[in-house]
Amino acid sequence: MDNFLVLINIIVLFLFIGVLFYMQRKHFSFSKRVFVGLGLGILLGALLQIIYSVDSQIVTNTTDWYNIVGRGYIRLLMVIVIPLVMVSIIQSIINLEKSTDLGKMSAWIIGILIVTTMIAAGIGVASASIFNLDASQIEMGEAEEQRGLDLEERLGTVEGLSTPQKILEFIPSNIFLDMTGERATSVIAVVVFSILIGIALLGVRRKQPEQAEKFVEIVNAFYAVIMRLVTIILRLAPYGILALMANTVAQTNVAGIIELGKFVGASYVALLVMFVLHLVFLAVSGLNPFLYVRKALPVLSFAFTSRSSAGTIPLTIQVQRENLGVHSGTANMAASFGATMGQNGCAGIYPAMLAVMIAPSQGIDPLSLGFLIPLILIIGISSFGVAGVGGGATFAALIVLSSMNLPVALAGILITVEPLIDMGRTALNVNGSILSGVLTSKKMKNLNTEKYNDKKLVNTDVNI
Repeated sequence: MDNFLVLINIIVLFLFIGVLFYMQRKHFSFSKRVFVGLGLGILLGALLQIIYSVDSQIVTNTTDWYNIVGRGYIRLLMVIVIPLVMVSIIQSIINLEKSTDLGKMSAWIIGILIVTTMIAAGIGVASASIFNLDASQIEMGEAEEQRGLDLEERLGTVEGLSTPQKILEFIPSNIFLDMTGERATSVIAVVVFSILIGIALLGVRRKQPEQAEKFVEIVNAFYAVIMRLVTIILRLAPYGILALMANTVAQTNVAGIIELGKFVGASYVALLVMFVLHLVFLAVSGLNPFLYVRKALPVLSFAFTSRSSAGTIPLTIQVQRENLGVHSGTANMAASFGATMGQNGCAGIYPAMLAVMIAPSQGIDPLSLGFLIPLILIIGISSFGVAGVGGGATFAALIVLSSMNLPVALAGILITVEPLIDMGRTALNVNGSILSGVLTSKKMKNLNTEKYNDKKLVNTDVNI
């Protein structure tokens, strides 16, 4: 009987996929298909939870099948991240007018990412204080205690890593290993390697122009094929969002959300405030923030459902280049760096809120300058090398809490609401990446403002 019900659930998913396919055949815009997929996913997930229950074996088996579409789509995105980053950055350096522009561009992107993360930490502190969050007031059940023990065990693998050692991890020693995405800093390592290749090519162009041109032709050919592959995979985004959202809603622990509702509310208040601040930065730079939101929203929706900054890299690059007029090289750098450093949600707001929650249990005033200044500085430094996949926020929290001499086990109380909060955090992370690309391109005076202000590029497919 259970297998029959699971089959029915799979058929319903295919019916919803059929709706999205019909919309694609009728040339509905990419944005509309994304939001319809999001809505259908919420509906399907809610039906699964209402008809069965969150801990039902039928739901577990159903979501396993749904993962073929949802997590399978993320895998397709991940498989093109490394070749896309590598070829795009090499091509971007080839097309730079001045080699000094590379250093300026990288400095601005990294600077924006880290500074905004430190600001996000301040907002996280304020939100936790306003909502009067205190970890000692929340009861820990068996699952929370086990989660706490797991965090303490995991701490042993990260607490001994100093800041110089973390920076050293950015430098590739085996590029073939990093091309597999094995390490948390693999994307940055590939970026560094690609920059070195691009700089080497500029040198060859001066001394052996004929050899350089042959290499450029190869790079351009690879770039054309990779971008076509990106286009093909991105067309599947609405289907991936449908399945991912259905699984998330179906497996959401409503009781846990009600119990930890104050923390969830405080988290989303902080995330929304930081998002509004991003828009303020755009407005101060002379750019229309409302137009930006309309163009970036489909990408942020995917980031929200997938909970993977790294998996969203192809979409992040695409929306910057095609919709917002960001220079190609800047878009590639911003998306790559933003997936592994300066994540406003995972590395900024989340560890700051946890620190403020846990500090009172250790007799520490979380609003004292002696606590806040080191906290924000540590968050800024530790935001280097945070993996842009599920678990990155936990990694960041472990580093921050251990650096502040706070017990990490108390972070286990949030296990039931972690996926729900992580959705908002990931969307903010990706928005920070896009923001850094737009602002850097504006500062470098290579932002295509006509494309940015073109309202026709809001609801069209733009090569997707």
